[in-house]
Amino acid sequence: MTVGRETSIRPLRTRPLWAFVALGAAGVVLAAGRLLYSGEFLDWWVGGGLLAALVGVVFLHAVTLEVRADAYGVRYGSLVRRRRSLPWADIADLRVHIQYGRHGEEYFRVGVLLRDGRTRRLPLPLSVSRDDRSDFDARLDGLRALHRHHGTPESDHLAVISRRTAGRGAAVPLLLCVLLLAGAGLAAWLVPVTGATKDAWDSAAPCAAGAPPADREACLTTLPAVIARTEVNGGKGPSRLYFADGRPVDRVTVSREGARGFRAGDRVELTVWRGQVRVVAGDHHVWREHFTGAGSVAVLAAGLALAAGYPGARVLLRLRGRRLPDDEVLPSALPFAGALVVTALWLLPLCYLHPLGLPASPGALAWAAAGTLGTLGLLVAAWRATRVRTPAPIPASVAAPGESGTANEHGHDGGDGGGGEDVFLAARFLESTDYNPNHFGTHVVLGDGPPAVVPHPGPGRFAAQPIPVHRLTVTGVRRPRGGDGDGVPRGWHVAELDDAGEAVRLAAAPADLARIVRVLGGVRTSADAAPSEA
Repeated sequence: MTVGRETSIRPLRTRPLWAFVALGAAGVVLAAGRLLYSGEFLDWWVGGGLLAALVGVVFLHAVTLEVRADAYGVRYGSLVRRRRSLPWADIADLRVHIQYGRHGEEYFRVGVLLRDGRTRRLPLPLSVSRDDRSDFDARLDGLRALHRHHGTPESDHLAVISRRTAGRGAAVPLLLCVLLLAGAGLAAWLVPVTGATKDAWDSAAPCAAGAPPADREACLTTLPAVIARTEVNGGKGPSRLYFADGRPVDRVTVSREGARGFRAGDRVELTVWRGQVRVVAGDHHVWREHFTGAGSVAVLAAGLALAAGYPGARVLLRLRGRRLPDDEVLPSALPFAGALVVTALWLLPLCYLHPLGLPASPGALAWAAAGTLGTLGLLVAAWRATRVRTPAPIPASVAAPGESGTANEHGHDGGDGGGGEDVFLAARFLESTDYNPNHFGTHVVLGDGPPAVVPHPGPGRFAAQPIPVHRLTVTGVRRPRGGDGDGVPRGWHVAELDDAGEAVRLAAAPADLARIVRVLGGVRTSADAAPSEA
């Protein structure tokens, strides 16, 4: 792609798409012909043809998609959808958005950040597999080159927006939180209703002889019946009992086990309460309708409210990190999830035992008070654990000779794992290098020997690849970004290194990363000081 010339981006594989377009055209012909022949719009063939035509329109849009970039800006559209244009003067930056499929697939798209803060996603280029990444990267580089030549980008850094970054929208967790809270509110409203129904059933007595029909709604009426046949559903559907001559009712919906307990011809007694059959009693089996108690519904309400806390915590963390760069990774909401799980351990039993309110007993009050204080303490700890920790700036001289100890005969200082017993620290270089081929390293070992990359947590230096510390220079330490990949834990930091002119990234926990950087700096300065001392 040459800077300054107009460039066009189209879908990579269009032959399968054209096949569906042809199917849509055939559907149009089929629907039109059938409509002219029969004159009936409500026809299976007409409906099938119109459905095929709709599919054809969708794939016609996909096959004719085009994104054009020139000296003016970016234009995109298709034969089905009108074209839109974005001038370079309105574009602040280009970025990459990672979307996720149902099974964890990653789809890469190009996003356009406008100067008014809005974001537009271009339909192309699109990467849906590793085979498409090279073409996607080339197209993206071409668009960024045109932007630099004809526009004024705000930054040379390419922001990558993933589900872990601050720039990701909070609409989905917010909607999930609202839905769960609505369900919790509905369940809480039903707690006294279900409790009153269960109490009324438990206290119901047989109807007195000669009781008027209006009073028989609240008492128990017993009627004889003969089972004509049973219907046992093996799936999720209901099972039923059918009665001879449809008396006193035609059928009753029961559980699968209840239907299996009866046979055709069995004489049973039906107990009717509030106009419905609640008990079917035979000689060998009895089925009773289950009435949900207030405690079970209260547990459901509390569980839904606690479940809403996790997406609510995610929304809170996004609001808390709204001033962070869009591609910076947010802290994990798992500390809040832990607080919610511990809360469930004391709150759900309390709701089950006392669904309508706490009694005045000292035991229940002490249980609730202790649980509330524990939850508040865990929430405070979670709030502190999820705060954004900005890495400390790297000094010009990471470690002066002798600062961490006296250099030994191997050129390593004696502190921070630079000598003595080997120490294995979880850390990984994010680039494939000669000392980290094919990203095989999972740990960095420090100790009695040169710092090295190993694919295991020890012990021993099996398959160790020495790190060429004389080539490395630390240029900065930062928090993880979306472009670092999902393999970097949220709480880690990333050190940006210069490896003889090549950019290299090293990720590790903050304390471990500081220790590794100190040792690498101590080794380098000790090696540099050795010739002058000679």
